Amino acid sequence: MKGSKAPVTQAIRALRAAKVAFEDHPYSYIDGGGTAQFAREHGVDEHLVVKTLIMEDERGNPMIVLMHGDRQVSTQALARAIGVKRVQTCDPAVADKHSGYQVGGTSPFGARRAMPVYCESGIAALPRIYINGGKRGYIISLATADALALLKPTLVEMAT
Repeated sequence: MKGSKAPVTQAIRALRAAKVAFEDHPYSYIDGGGTAQFAREHGVDEHLVVKTLIMEDERGNPMIVLMHGDRQVSTQALARAIGVKRVQTCDPAVADKHSGYQVGGTSPFGARRAMPVYCESGIAALPRIYINGGKRGYIISLATADALALLKPTLVEMAT
């Protein structure tokens, strides 16, 4: 990071412990800017920027959902694929409690609580992804194969 040290978040600790190579990409966090803000600022295709969502089924069981930045999750398709009645986004306070991260800075790496990970199947075809490093305004990039090896997600077709 220019002019300052990169943050050492739980995500970064998890990646370092697994000896996964990554690059830092700080950006100007704007509330509600999401993946589009990062993509504009860094000149990256938003499809390569992966958003990390904390969702839950009808029983309140949390899960991590990874989706292309320029796509939305079809909660019906996800629910059908994983065999539950309903999936919905967690309330931000609940998501923060499950993940240990603040919404807008949620990373799938180093989450406070072990949760199943569901990944849009198209992400697996990308050679490299940009994903949150565990802090608002901090994205990391890494080889998709490394991310998938570490997270061991279930690949699901759930994009709308």
